[in-house]
Amino acid sequence: MDLLNTLVDKGLRRELPTREEALAVLATSDDDVLDVVTAAGKVRRHWFGRRVKLNYLVNLKSGLCPEDCSYCSQRLGSSTGILKYSWLKPDEASKAAAAGLAGGAKRVCLVASGRGPTDRDVDRVAGTIKAIKEQNEGVEVCACLGLLSDGQAERLREAGADAYNHNLNTSEGTYGDITTTHTYADRVDTVNKAHAAGLSACSGLIAGMGETDEDLVDVVFSLRELDPDSVPVNFLIPVEGTPLAKEWNLTPQRCLRILAMVRFVCPDVEVRIAGGREVHLRTMQPLALHLANSIFLGDYLTTEGQAGQADLEMIADAGFVVEGADEVTLPQHRSEVAAGSCGSHAEAGCGSHAEAGCGSHAEAGCGSGVCGSHEDATAQANEPRTDLVAVRRRGAGTDLAPNA
Repeated sequence: MDLLNTLVDKGLRRELPTREEALAVLATSDDDVLDVVTAAGKVRRHWFGRRVKLNYLVNLKSGLCPEDCSYCSQRLGSSTGILKYSWLKPDEASKAAAAGLAGGAKRVCLVASGRGPTDRDVDRVAGTIKAIKEQNEGVEVCACLGLLSDGQAERLREAGADAYNHNLNTSEGTYGDITTTHTYADRVDTVNKAHAAGLSACSGLIAGMGETDEDLVDVVFSLRELDPDSVPVNFLIPVEGTPLAKEWNLTPQRCLRILAMVRFVCPDVEVRIAGGREVHLRTMQPLALHLANSIFLGDYLTTEGQAGQADLEMIADAGFVVEGADEVTLPQHRSEVAAGSCGSHAEAGCGSHAEAGCGSHAEAGCGSGVCGSHEDATAQANEPRTDLVAVRRRGAGTDLAPNA
């Protein structure tokens, strides 16, 4: 396919595709999805080899958020039944982080619900960062605390934070349909503040909220302009009790095309599969490793994820290796540019609150053992998999051991 050959050549040269080319990737058929994965995989391996970076989320403060983001289970007025608790103490957060690091995670993402931190909150998180760094040599720490005020990014940097996550989530044109309590420009401003303070900027998107192909391309091109080091790609988990609970728009093939498009637009940036991979990619998760070079290990902010051991087995079985703490994630030309900027500012979803979760892993079956026609099987495969969404009841904020 001429399109894919052109995109591979551009990706190896770090040349930006045209909007038309990016849209064409999303428009490819399910019959061509393996060709798309193969092509984007060449770009991924060129810049990142077969390494997979593991990241681990710690939800420092859960629920009770004053913002009205439609995708979020922690939103204002949420009736989702998620865990709700105030700030974890530094030793509690450090203990939670240790579980993920023991499982092979290289980066810990410290997330707190809310519009943005107060100066007191920044001091609190600074203490947590120091505790984690003192107990875990070489660990990367990414903070995700919402909208930043002047000077806060610098203070987090001084405390030892390596990165800051704040996702754009969707295109500027549709942002007001998703959130009304803050603006798209507010989010761009926070990413720029983090970048200016010398933090590695992490910013990404959420797919599956009813957006068009044009919206997806718009937000990814906007991320490329922001030049984050990592771009988390979340796939909406339609949690019951949120306004988007009925938005089951994704198939595994659609998710793969989205990841491929992101890789072509951001060829040398850390592309992270964030929330929703277990719910929407399901058994095709290993194919996504050919497109993204980073994933979250274990559970998410408010929902359960695939067992950490299953993540490690999946990586090994697919022929990939876990990136070591002593290895530099980004290509040399990126890692040498001021501690942070990478080329596309969109990173894993520490802070998007769009969360993946398998939970029970109860799998749909035929029941009688007779599946019927191909059309029946296809229709069943595309039905909402609400059985794969489970609210997190372990780890941070509970007395139960975390899933790492």
